[in-house]
Amino acid sequence: MSETQNGSGMDRRQFLGRSAVGAGAIAGAGGLQALMPAFAAAKSSGPTSGDLAIVGAAQIAEALAVTTYTNIIDKAPFFKRLAADDQGYLKAARQEEMSHYLLEKTVTGKPSPYMTFYYPPKMFVDTQTTLNVLVTLEDAFIAAYLVGVRNFSTADLRVTAARIMGIESDHRTLARVVASDVASRDGGPIEKVTGVQGTAESVDPPNNNGYERTLKWTNIDKAVAALTPFLDRTAAGKAAFDTSKHYEFAPFKPVVPQPLGDFHSFAG
Repeated sequence: MSETQNGSGMDRRQFLGRSAVGAGAIAGAGGLQALMPAFAAAKSSGPTSGDLAIVGAAQIAEALAVTTYTNIIDKAPFFKRLAADDQGYLKAARQEEMSHYLLEKTVTGKPSPYMTFYYPPKMFVDTQTTLNVLVTLEDAFIAAYLVGVRNFSTADLRVTAARIMGIESDHRTLARVVASDVASRDGGPIEKVTGVQGTAESVDPPNNNGYERTLKWTNIDKAVAALTPFLDRTAAGKAAFDTSKHYEFAPFKPVVPQPLGDFHSFAG
């Protein structure tokens, strides 16, 4: 994971108003091998251009998710002072997001076109900023996969998108659980976290949604637009992200936390 430095600053509300993303799905070796033929069989001509657009956007977002979790684990000072179960959540989420990325790569047939990412100032240094960004991304991943539920061309793909979205929902809730467990020396306990909608929300209860939020995204272009400041240096600068640092996506072979949670087939 490489990083170059200088400096920058931004208003957190500016960031939250301008950024979001889309992503998530669990797959082991069997699932990865089986998925591409299943996608190809979804229609006699294979996945539609719309299907591929959604999967491609999700693949980029998963690379961003892996990079985010990796740097929280490796660089964020608050991580090492979390309880073991909180650390376990973050480590497991990293494995799951990498598994999602590889699943989607079997469909696109190529790596993410973006392997370098940018973040707001104080990311991975200030705990509140880090958790705000993490919840913002998970909010947006949920909404992006709901675009897949709405727009994928087959029932199998729509159900798969819903299964992926459920994992991202787990991640959002658990990120909110972590907030109240942050040590005092790291600014904790953190009582409120601001997600993609730009409103500080109490972390009590952490599972505060009766229904997942769609953000009124009806097509994948909305997710792509929201993702852009994280992956394009010019867009990052316009969004007041810290363009003096970049973080590289480093793929790895994931191991999901529980074999029964793997992607075995469309049937589950």
